[in-house]
Amino acid sequence: MFQTFRQSMSWLHTWFGLTLGYVLMVCFFFGALSVFDREIDRWALPDTRFPAQPAPSFDKVLKPIYAQLKPHPVDLAATQARVVGAIPDPNTLPMSSLYYYTTHRDPVLAIGAEFDIPNKPQDASDEHQHVHGWATLDPRTGSFLREGQLKLGSEFFYPMHYSLHLNWMNLGYWVVGLAALVMLAALVSGVVIHKKIFREFFTFRPWKRTQRSSLDLHNLSGVAGLPFHFFFAFTGLIIFASIYLPLAETLLKPLHKQHEVMEAAHTGLAHEPAGVAAPLASVDAMVAEAKRRWAARDMPGEVGYLYINHLGDKNGYVSIFRAGNDQVALVGQGVHFEASSGRVIREDPPPSAVMRVNEFLTGLHLQHFRHWLLRWLYVVGGLLGCVCIATGFIFFVEKRKAQHAKRGSMGSRVVDALAVAAVPGMVIAAVSMLVANRLLPGDMAGKGEWEQNVFWAAWALSFVHAALRNRAVAQAHISPAWREQCLALAALAIAAVGLNWFSTGDHLFKTVFTHTYWPVAGLDLALLAAAAIAGFAARQLAGYARRAAPATAHAPTLSDAEVQHG
Repeated sequence: MFQTFRQSMSWLHTWFGLTLGYVLMVCFFFGALSVFDREIDRWALPDTRFPAQPAPSFDKVLKPIYAQLKPHPVDLAATQARVVGAIPDPNTLPMSSLYYYTTHRDPVLAIGAEFDIPNKPQDASDEHQHVHGWATLDPRTGSFLREGQLKLGSEFFYPMHYSLHLNWMNLGYWVVGLAALVMLAALVSGVVIHKKIFREFFTFRPWKRTQRSSLDLHNLSGVAGLPFHFFFAFTGLIIFASIYLPLAETLLKPLHKQHEVMEAAHTGLAHEPAGVAAPLASVDAMVAEAKRRWAARDMPGEVGYLYINHLGDKNGYVSIFRAGNDQVALVGQGVHFEASSGRVIREDPPPSAVMRVNEFLTGLHLQHFRHWLLRWLYVVGGLLGCVCIATGFIFFVEKRKAQHAKRGSMGSRVVDALAVAAVPGMVIAAVSMLVANRLLPGDMAGKGEWEQNVFWAAWALSFVHAALRNRAVAQAHISPAWREQCLALAALAIAAVGLNWFSTGDHLFKTVFTHTYWPVAGLDLALLAAAAIAGFAARQLAGYARRAAPATAHAPTLSDAEVQHG
């Protein structure tokens, strides 16, 4: 089929990249946004625009708040569909476990609990015997945040990059996993194709025709971000390995349950409740003891995650985990206490060599550390991935549009429309969501649902616009949809900054100079930068269209040999 191995790798690189490049574009772009997901939350929820807070006292502040927490209606409805009979009144369900979670970037506190239900599951293999409740609260006052508000960064942009919000049968995880595998193959085949990889790192000729300059930029961004792209595709597959290979929930399920029981006996953390009521000792005293032990191990820190299991039972225990934001590795370093007495049951030992590698790789991917320069490098790496994929789309269309125009083929038009929707269209959808967030009233019922609807509608509209406006591609010209959507993006980004100022009073002079608050200022500045880049791109595209139109039909295309040799 192919004369040389490099030609076969070129075919694989082209078609693997084209078929799943759109998914990878989503992963890279929303992955870059997820680096600052908590900061985006602050912009989207003006009520949370205050400095990060340590976890408040459990005994004095949180304990009475948990008494107000009830099963969440969403999880209650989902659970009802899986069990036999009607679930009793939610107000009567006993709380069996609870938790809270915070980070060094979170001014708010996420809390949650499990409530036992007496209903039997419809599926005998399903051990779902509880419903969940959760809420977000202001740790300064203990008041709950309004329901219906969406944390755009942590609840929408962040899961978008690994699940695509396709939750049925975990379909999104599987699509992204397949895309990650394809990306690894595309990276390896790209290295094989481009033998002069070092030279291509320093080669960019923007004055050349679009086909040549887009290929240069594709090569440059691919080489510059190669270690980053390979690492994140690989570690992403490792993190979700239990979904792709669910052995613990299928073939090894009996052994897995037995292992849980044996591990509970080994650690002293009871697997099942005793059925004997017992009081809860002072959790604040346990927190103080955990901090003392961390300091004695020369790693003083704050609590990041606290979990109480078998609440109100003799076998209850309290697990307190350190917020390890001073390390790249995702560490727990937990201290576990008997809930009824406060006695230390167990202190997690140092991890094995294998666990250390796993903690480091996971931590490097999830980046919970406190290192702002490294976080910005993550953003740059993610955006380099976007540039690499976008220029790959452009090169594909530019290389073939003249041939397709002569044959009357729709191939280039379809790819171009999808590329427009995947590049400026996707950014338009994200910024439209920010605009909707500032336009819709904060106390509006179901505001988060409306914001999500705006996102999907804007994205769909961008594709429709790109499909309707790309007749020029059939004539071997550039589609005007690129320029028009760049202009729309610039206008929306400026509008989002203006609406934030108008609706909250937090303009840039205030958030940068007088009452410095970088989470809001950073997103405003990023929006203005996006507007400037989009405006510049629109201007360049308009000039290119004027210059290139007369000569496009006679312009030569790069041969496969030229592509492979740069």
